[in-house]
Amino acid sequence: MASKKTLKIRLKREKRVRGKIIGTKERPRLSIFRSDKHIYVQAINDTQSATLAIASTLCKDLSKKIKGKKKVDAAMEVGKLIAERLLSIGVNKVVFDRGRFLYHGRVKALADAARENGLKF
Repeated sequence: MASKKTLKIRLKREKRVRGKIIGTKERPRLSIFRSDKHIYVQAINDTQSATLAIASTLCKDLSKKIKGKKKVDAAMEVGKLIAERLLSIGVNKVVFDRGRFLYHGRVKALADAARENGLKF
């Protein structure tokens, strides 16, 4: 369990990052959440408070593909899936929101996979 000081630092970082980012219908915010086992991503239109698309390692589409893979490889699959879902609804530009997570490892793998599959940010 993280100490109170660590939690305070995480929340401060999250507020700093999210305070500068706003998603619109044309360019939604691609928000990432990473737990110990799973990674979740959603495209959010902040002007209407609506989620446009979601993807995670728990999706039925991916659960069979990622079984037995490493976490970074699973994050890459999630990045591919969110890119496909957004391109299918006509969105090709997003604003990347890493939240409180540093841009390396699984977060970077997800972002790179989304870029390779057609998203621009």
